[in-house]
Amino acid sequence: MPNYHVKHITHYLYSSPVIDTTNQIMLYPIIDDYQQLNNQNLVITGNPLIETFTDYFFNKVGMFSLVEPHSELIIKSYLEITTLPLPPINDDEPSELQWAQLDALCNQFPYIDFLQTESIDDNDELQKIINQISDKSKTPFENVKAFSEYIYQNFEYKKGVTSVETKVNEIWKLKAGVCQDFAHILLLMLRKMRIPAKYVSGYICPGDEEVRGEGATHAWIEAYIPSNGWIGFDPTNNCIVNDQHIRLAVGRNFSDCTPVKGTYKGCSEHRLQVSVVIENADNIKRIKKEQEQLNPPQMFSYISDNPLQSNNTNSYRTYIEQLQMQQQQQ
Repeated sequence: MPNYHVKHITHYLYSSPVIDTTNQIMLYPIIDDYQQLNNQNLVITGNPLIETFTDYFFNKVGMFSLVEPHSELIIKSYLEITTLPLPPINDDEPSELQWAQLDALCNQFPYIDFLQTESIDDNDELQKIINQISDKSKTPFENVKAFSEYIYQNFEYKKGVTSVETKVNEIWKLKAGVCQDFAHILLLMLRKMRIPAKYVSGYICPGDEEVRGEGATHAWIEAYIPSNGWIGFDPTNNCIVNDQHIRLAVGRNFSDCTPVKGTYKGCSEHRLQVSVVIENADNIKRIKKEQEQLNPPQMFSYISDNPLQSNNTNSYRTYIEQLQMQQQQQ
């Protein structure tokens, strides 16, 4: 049951002062049986009032505005959250029965929202690869794993070649990108197979093994698997989502889950910097305790040589000087 501290900082720097900034933030973690929010603190330039609401996909969304001129906008989210182990996957039901169940869901709410596909120029190539990978004699779960593995092995994880505005058509041609691009390609393939699939925005937390996507927001997908419900798959790391993943929002694609987006009046030139730092709070406490055991805090005392002079000298300053001298001699 890991307990994580997350510091997510979004920093907009404008070339000249801007006004009337209005932003939407999706920085509130999903709260359910597998994510428990212990504490969250949002610090925003100008300390604006944040109004919140629940969107169509049941995500918590915040809205705020800054009217006065400002040359930068900083949004800091400090989060402490506990994640719990996800239940084991049950894939014992016959594959033909599972596929029949998916066929019956295709025109039902809410699954129909997660079956919309984008058109791409190389649709024939895409369909050819889908036909090569798919095997309906196997279960939907096994097929999703195969598609995730294909993307992991055939797409290069490369920063800077795409942006949040890059369409899936271009990602397919590049065969490269970052986590959100990997997620969009997997969504496209699964929806072509008529498997409902969601886009998920969140964080991936450090563990024993190195993972792609640390130091920034992360993205993966959730596929609907009969007898299980929505199961998370991370094609960037070719793994089943576990308690190292923190979910912020779900939707049809990135635009439904954008952590921060907005408008302003003023110059078009601006710079955006985003940083995410995640620490295991349990490890922090353990390390601190071990350090205290190895180097227990020492008490220093000071007795004036001439107490009668205490009214004529700065006794507190003298105490500090003596304390520093003793510390330097350790």
